[in-house]
Amino acid sequence: MALWDVWTKIAARPFAFEAPSAGFALDWRTLQDWRRRGIGFASLTHAAGISSTGDPALDSRLPFDEPYCILESTAEQIARTKLRGRRIIAIGTSVVRALEAAANPDGSVCAGNGVATGRIAQGTPLRVVDAILTGVHQPGESHFELLHAFADDALLAIASAALAAGRYRTHEFGDSMLLDRQPLPLSTGRGG
Repeated sequence: MALWDVWTKIAARPFAFEAPSAGFALDWRTLQDWRRRGIGFASLTHAAGISSTGDPALDSRLPFDEPYCILESTAEQIARTKLRGRRIIAIGTSVVRALEAAANPDGSVCAGNGVATGRIAQGTPLRVVDAILTGVHQPGESHFELLHAFADDALLAIASAALAAGRYRTHEFGDSMLLDRQPLPLSTGRGG
């Protein structure tokens, strides 16, 4: 197969070890339909990393650093969206990593080039992204661990069981799901 046979329909130039697979759920017609419904779409460039090598020792080091470039227009669109009280939905785990790596403490996003380092997992505060459209990932993969920033173990276990029972496909040519960030639990301490 040629590279363009396995690349997403909406992606630009190849910039990664594997295709940004969450984008397989989208095409230009879908984006046009979203725009007609008032849903905005902004882009960034990122190097989508692998979620699993099959070697547990190597997998424990994932995800690798992922370079990204966020355009000024994208950072401005995110700021306008947040100012209007609307949600930011990332298309894929690498987009979550890029936006959160470029985030300021107030949730604004810095335009420019950067490298997403570190791991997003349970307990990682998300300052920008409210929901994620992602491929179906398997427990133990770094991409699945990132989903813990959006949902607790119980919800992810229920989702994983339902996806397995429905024979949903995983990995790069698999199915997709939309996961909203669960609200943080209320403090049980004094004054909270």
